[in-house]
Amino acid sequence: MEIGKKIKNLRLTKNLTQEELADRCELTKGYISQLENDLTSPSIETLKDLLNALGTNFAEFFQDDETQVVFKKDEYIEKLTDNIKTTWLVPTSQKNAMEPIIVDLSPFATTEKDLAHEGEEFGIVLKGKIELTIGKKTYIVNQNETFYFVANKPHYIKNISNLDAKILWVSCPPNF
Repeated sequence: MEIGKKIKNLRLTKNLTQEELADRCELTKGYISQLENDLTSPSIETLKDLLNALGTNFAEFFQDDETQVVFKKDEYIEKLTDNIKTTWLVPTSQKNAMEPIIVDLSPFATTEKDLAHEGEEFGIVLKGKIELTIGKKTYIVNQNETFYFVANKPHYIKNISNLDAKILWVSCPPNF
């Protein structure tokens, strides 16, 4: 981690000169310059003073802000089994709170039965018409309709038409 670069970015965000930051921390402009160019490292106490002057703290400063936000199509993970294609839209979702996938079902294809588990599930039928079975109850879900349920009973979906079906399905916590 480039501490100097992060300090410089914070300083510029606050519209401070090196001299103004140095004055607030009882340091020299030369020291701030060396620090920002990673030619020296601050003590913990000096870093604490700098962060305080810049309106932040250790937790925020060292927080990993490199978490990916946007995922491109070529990063998706696809799995094709029988007449079902499952596409994981967020490849790292196993470590997140929810897991969005796209399920493409060929005509009359049925997903494997998902056993009861903790969490909740949501979906929207983007194309086609499906049958959603939760425990002993079955529901018909048409295109542009949604479903939402607690996943404490076995559940699965079936394409009940002779056309392809496409479902955006979100499991929380990740389960797929």
